[in-house]
Amino acid sequence: MAGNTDTSGTVEHSEGAQAQGTQTSEAVPQQRKPKLDTSGATWLSAPQPDGSPGDVQIAFVDGYIAMRDGRFPDGPVLVFTPGEWRAFVLGARDGEFDLT
Repeated sequence: MAGNTDTSGTVEHSEGAQAQGTQTSEAVPQQRKPKLDTSGATWLSAPQPDGSPGDVQIAFVDGYIAMRDGRFPDGPVLVFTPGEWRAFVLGARDGEFDLT
């Protein structure tokens, strides 16, 4: 993974939502995610076939995982808890998000 340094400032995030496709009989308490300062973050991405950085970038900041679109580094940032990130990665690995 290649790294970039972000120049954007603090990012504020709203409360997380329950993943689609999961059903529970009880309400799951939602935690408010903190404002993360990503200005000094090292952004990582998988290289494209031509060697350029990939469009999806992640950074590890204060125990959270931040994700952004590398084409728009000053745009919005998604923030995941370690548990949310694990569920996302395992779901992607399992084909949960395949469109075909």
